[in-house]
Formats: sequence, structure tokens, C-alpha cells
Amino acid sequence: MKIGIEYLSFFVPQFYIDLGTIAEQQDVAAEKYYNGIGQEKMSMPPHSEDVVTLGANAAHSIIEKNGVDDIDTVIFCTETGIDQSKSAGIYVARLLGLKDNVRNVEMKQACYSATAALQLACGYVARKPNKKVLIIASDISRYDLGSNAESSQGCGAVAMLISSDAKILEVDPVSGLHSEDVMDFWRPNHRKTAIVDGKFSAQKYLQSMAHAWNDYQENGGRNFEEFAQFCYHLPFSKMGEKAHRHLSKINSSPMAEKSYLPGMELNRVIGNSYSASLYISLISALTRAEGDLSDKPIALFSYGSGCVGELLSGVVQPN
Repeated sequence: MKIGIEYLSFFVPQFYIDLGTIAEQQDVAAEKYYNGIGQEKMSMPPHSEDVVTLGANAAHSIIEKNGVDDIDTVIFCTETGIDQSKSAGIYVARLLGLKDNVRNVEMKQACYSATAALQLACGYVARKPNKKVLIIASDISRYDLGSNAESSQGCGAVAMLISSDAKILEVDPVSGLHSEDVMDFWRPNHRKTAIVDGKFSAQKYLQSMAHAWNDYQENGGRNFEEFAQFCYHLPFSKMGEKAHRHLSKINSSPMAEKSYLPGMELNRVIGNSYSASLYISLISALTRAEGDLSDKPIALFSYGSGCVGELLSGVVQPN
């Protein structure tokens, strides 16, 4: 029995804004964004799209391949939900034609919630190996016009089917955790856009990663040198580069670009998709890395402002 990700899919709208356009509006050089934060475009939803439609589109191909009979749990992960009470997953279940005897909840912790859902799903499947859990991470990042964070907007959704037949990634049982109460990013009820202290948030990201890595090692995790690829939560791709430099320094290891750059390619042209970001990075690494990753471990760092961080790992499956 191999517990982990059996199917993995993502969806973004067909519309985007090139960051050169943002730079022109703000009367700054485009290189400020192309090189400064490592972003080229931001995915933009039309008025006809929200986190529900993004998530349903991401999950549609999985349902076509797997069917619905063995799915008894849906976990919808978002920090841009459309209702303070009802789970967005309820709407998605109807759109996808899921059965009625399904538990369905929405989870929130900034950009981290999909990782919590993944770990909870793996534990549930270990108890009920004949059942599967559908995880949907769907977000639309919005910041004030003219703000420093405006260029790091974006949107997207990832769907994962967690089962005892992990065809894509077998998730390791060991992970490292860190959480603390900080105000680096938040969106109170009266606001449509988030408030972020960018420099402070980047600082807490790196500190949280270091704590999570140390906890991962104390729990018997893999060595740094074992990993074929590293994937990071990417509010912007330069953050992943900073993260890998920091983790390499902690482990006194060289910073090999081929081990982290593949996981950043998709995010560069999508922007920040919050809860979906790390798993779009995983898809990017799986599809862009050179060579065969079969039977090789991948490290993933998940961060949600406020804050919760988790360092987890898994083994890529053959084919």
C-alpha cells in the first residue's frame, strides 16, 4: 500500500496580464518585476470565474479518469472563499456529479491549508484504504491597485486525489512543523484585498522554513543531499530562490539550480495562487525537471502567513 497522490491536475483561466503592462502603468522598468521578483505574468479570472469554477475545472479531468464511486471526502482549501459558512466544495461536488454520501468541508490557513488537507487525507486513507479523498486548492490573490504587492497577484486551482494507490507521489510519513502568531499578512472581513508586510512576511517565511526543516530532521527525515527536486510555496518565484539559498546554507550544501528552478517555471507565468501555489510548483517540477525522477524523493515546503510552515517529502512513482 502506497499512500499519497494518485492523480494531480491544475487549472488557470485563459486570461493574463503581462507584468510589463503593470510596470508601464506604474512608470517603472519592467525588469523590476521580470528579474526583481522573477515574475512574467499574472493569471486573471474573468467575471464568470471564481474559486468554485476554478476548482471544478481543476478536478474535472480527475473525475473523468477515476469516477466518483470511491470518493467519500472532499476538502476544499482556500483563503478567498465565497461564503463564511458554506463550503465551496458543496458547489463543486454538484458540478462534478459526486455522490451524496460524501463529507465535504472547507479549510483555511492562508496559503498552507492544502498541505494540512493532504496530511489529513493520508491519515484517513491509511484507516480506510478502499476510499479516496479529493482535495481542491483554489485561490484568487488580490491586492490594492498601486500597492507594492500588486505585481504578485494571480489565480489558479489544483486538484489532488489521495488514495492507497499513489501513482504520482507517495507521501512520506515524516514531516517537520512550525507555527506562531504573527501579523505578516491578513485580510479582515471588511476588505476584498489582503494586507501584507512583504519584507516581514519574507523574513517569517525563511524563519519558519528553518524551524520546520530542523523539526523534520529531528523526526527522522531525509538528508538534504537525497532530494532530486525542491518545491516551495511561491508568492513570487524569487521567494523560492531565496528559500533554497537559505536551506542550502543551513545544510552547508551547494545551491544547485537544476534542483529548484524546474519547480518555478509554471508559477512565473501564473502568479500567486495562494493554497494552490506549492502544488503548481510540484507539477512544474514533475513536468520540467531533466531526467527520470522515478523512485526519487522530492522535498516540499509549505508556508501560510500568520503563520504555519511544514516541510514534507515524498517519492516520485514510476511512469
